[in-house]
Amino acid sequence: MQRYTISIEDSLAERFDEWIRRNRYENRSEAIRDLLRDRFSQDAMATEMAESECVACVSYVYDHHQRELGRRLAQGQHEHHDLAVSTLHVHLDAHQCLEVALLRGNAARVRDQAQRLTAERGVRYGQVHLVPVMPDHDNHHDHDHSHGDHHHGETHEHEPARAPFRARPSRGK
Repeated sequence: MQRYTISIEDSLAERFDEWIRRNRYENRSEAIRDLLRDRFSQDAMATEMAESECVACVSYVYDHHQRELGRRLAQGQHEHHDLAVSTLHVHLDAHQCLEVALLRGNAARVRDQAQRLTAERGVRYGQVHLVPVMPDHDNHHDHDHSHGDHHHGETHEHEPARAPFRARPSRGK
């Protein structure tokens, strides 16, 4: 067994200790081991889909007064503009910003870009939600265009800028 020493700000350590008590862990080490096991199992699942297509929602909070952080985040997004679908930027208070980046493309590249964003020094509360998708080779579909009392079913072709996608069925968690 190996021993790690880490530094955690007091408020985060207090929250972690409360989480440990609520989840009935006997000690911090076992709690951290379980958190790591969970994260590694998620990564293993993501590795299975590495060559498939996906969409991702990447959300993170950061202090926009931290030196060069906003510029580094924007630069990283520009370097991978082919994955970017959209970015939402929200000012939470005088110092903190929330950004939500929607990415689309090869799962391995999307995961890598999401990790770059959330691992940037100064980013807090980064979360990544990947959704595997598969191409919808049948570009037309039937659906009802309901408008109040007015209903009409139509079959029509969509001409999107990118190939349409259909969500892959979930394996469950």
